[in-house]
Amino acid sequence: MKIEADSKTEKRKTTVLVVEDSLPAQKILVSIIDSDPNLEVIAVAGSGEEALAKLEEIKPDVITMDVHLPGMDGLAATRKIMGFSPVPIIVVSASTLVTDIERAFELIEAGALTAVAKPINIGTGDFKVSSKLLIQTIKSMANVKVVKRNSRGKLTEKNNISQTLEVETPPLPTNLELIAIGASTGGPKAVQQVLSKLSLRFPLPIILVQHISPGFTAGMKEWFSQNLKLKVKIAEEGEKLRKGYLYLSEEDKHITVLDGRFVYSNDATIAGHRPSVARLFQSVAQEYGERALGIILTGMGVDGAAELLQMKERGATTIAQSAASSIVHGMPGKAIELGAATHVMNLEEIASGLLELEKRIRSINNTGEREVAKS
Repeated sequence: MKIEADSKTEKRKTTVLVVEDSLPAQKILVSIIDSDPNLEVIAVAGSGEEALAKLEEIKPDVITMDVHLPGMDGLAATRKIMGFSPVPIIVVSASTLVTDIERAFELIEAGALTAVAKPINIGTGDFKVSSKLLIQTIKSMANVKVVKRNSRGKLTEKNNISQTLEVETPPLPTNLELIAIGASTGGPKAVQQVLSKLSLRFPLPIILVQHISPGFTAGMKEWFSQNLKLKVKIAEEGEKLRKGYLYLSEEDKHITVLDGRFVYSNDATIAGHRPSVARLFQSVAQEYGERALGIILTGMGVDGAAELLQMKERGATTIAQSAASSIVHGMPGKAIELGAATHVMNLEEIASGLLELEKRIRSINNTGEREVAKS
């Protein structure tokens, strides 16, 4: 009887399709994934075309996708997959070249969920760390619900909630001096959509903490630079915050603000994250109070949710992304549950609200300049 009960309750393994053209890399990835008792590689493809052919026969829970493939590359394959039969895709890249990492972010724009470093240096500490991260990421992404996207990576009309909503965006206060954003899974694409309407002359500094694998920050900076009008840079210790900039954190350091300047710390990780949204939001709450806007976007876990509530309690305006528009509603969902959000909005509403804020602040500034000129 015990054996029968165990067989009925046996947990189903998460199935994986590995798309990788290098035979040695294939063997390494298969070995790593199959080493976990809850994961199973059910097929391997050496090209984008082969991956599409495999998907006519199998339905994996997750796909690991190389960037560079013979024939149809990883980007084209991702677009095809997300266009006809969406599957959670994890970009696995061995290259730390900025141009290659930029390419990885193009796959994320096309619908891939996240990117991780490819474990290649067997026997090293980095190999163990990257192998563990790969396994954790596959498990985390397996249950993410993905939807169809068109060839440009946009949600199809059926799935694009923001196209169908006609809700007036509540005005954001014009006394703001800083915007702080936290995001995780699905974040780069969400951030790009939220900030895409803002001009080079946006009258506030913006700080972003985005959970991302080590080695990907420089490429993410370049990808944002290519897709936004804002100036984008990695914040430097002691640097003064400037208007019109989107600031990213250095890797493996907590980013905070003090007296209008950036301060980094090597304090312990928070919920496994460094930088963490929590530390950024804490410092913004203390330093800026009601003069800050906090935005928590799509992401797994709860990083920053409680700290968004701290911001709200100190008078800040706070926004949590809506469930319908989130890839994963963990972080914003927890913030909403805690009562931390003064507004719950989809991405288009947040983008429109920020654009309107820019117009109103610039109008106030222009009026003030005219009054000074008259006097």
